[in-house]
Amino acid sequence: MYTIRHFFERHGFYVCARLADRLGMRTKNVRIFFVYATFATAGIGFFLYLTLAFWLRLKDLIYTKRTSVFDI
Repeated sequence: MYTIRHFFERHGFYVCARLADRLGMRTKNVRIFFVYATFATAGIGFFLYLTLAFWLRLKDLIYTKRTSVFDI
């Protein structure tokens, strides 16, 4: 288990370190940005889902199928 973790820490975090070197930033700040971006995109998807569900429910309440002209 330790060797697998060591492998991913050594090769996985190198991406953030290389990107930070290229941008002239600290590696810690780049990693924190990726964590925040992950939470933000997951939150946006859930918010979009709730918004669409609300609009579909509202549409169903407004546009009901009427059987005759006298139901207006």
